[in-house]
Amino acid sequence: MVSEQTRPAPVVVPIRSLGPEHRERIATHLLSLTDDDRYLRFGYVATDEHIRNYVAKLDFVNDDIFGIYNRRLELIAMAHLAYSRDPKSANCAEFGVSVLAKARGRGYGRRLFERAVLHARNEGVELLFIHALSENVAMLKIARAAGATLERFATETEGHLRLPPATLDTRMSELVDEQFAQTDYRLKQQVKSFWDFLAGVQETRQGVRDARHRSGS
Repeated sequence: MVSEQTRPAPVVVPIRSLGPEHRERIATHLLSLTDDDRYLRFGYVATDEHIRNYVAKLDFVNDDIFGIYNRRLELIAMAHLAYSRDPKSANCAEFGVSVLAKARGRGYGRRLFERAVLHARNEGVELLFIHALSENVAMLKIARAAGATLERFATETEGHLRLPPATLDTRMSELVDEQFAQTDYRLKQQVKSFWDFLAGVQETRQGVRDARHRSGS
């Protein structure tokens, strides 16, 4: 009898909501994108000035932004959930995502999409739009896997995903996810502070040693 192989449990990725206090880290993340990545994310090769203007205009009150931090508190992936300002389509939102090259292949884009969908449902969004260049294979694969309807227009592809209403389960899931992400972020802050302190101590010691060596003592 062949024994069934147990599939490993999926790794939980802490994804937290970002606020105005994260604006500088968001700018650093987007400025770290290559020209090709900027083209896929914005639909054109955004210059540093374009990115800084985009970050400066981010509306943390009316939109939602999510991010994934590594152990060094570097924002390696982020998503922007922008809600429609048109009263006639108030139940619509658009999703955009970016992942640093060194963090790809770990499913972060998909995880951010799932997190955004969960939040959008809880906010009453009924239709989620994905606007991407047709060559943005990764984004289109995520949208297609989620069941989105995709339509290609020359070099661009537009997709829309109809979302079911929120449930008690979706609300509790988001609450747990956000609490976990905030706890993870605080722990990473503490660890980073400790290592920064240790590095400072070592630098001071090295400076003392160098001074002694120069003085001949």
